[in-house]
Amino acid sequence: MNRVILVGVLVLVGCGETPRPDPAYVEVKVPVPVPCKTAEVSKPAFAVDQLNIGAPIDQQMRALRAERHQRIGYEKELESAINACE
Repeated sequence: MNRVILVGVLVLVGCGETPRPDPAYVEVKVPVPVPCKTAEVSKPAFAVDQLNIGAPIDQQMRALRAERHQRIGYEKELESAINACE
């Protein structure tokens, strides 16, 4: 009987309040997705699209050269809009 009481007392003493450490605050950086809002890039009216079907070759070549410059400018605008989101 004495052993049962002794074990019970030891169990109760083991359940005593132990000192708890102070909470430690840790900064965690988590990437959060943010929607990208840029101005809409309008598609230009390309020179070849406005060319007549039976146009002579010199007009076709002028339109193709003009369209190349238009496309280069349009691509730069698109790239700048994409880079603004990064």
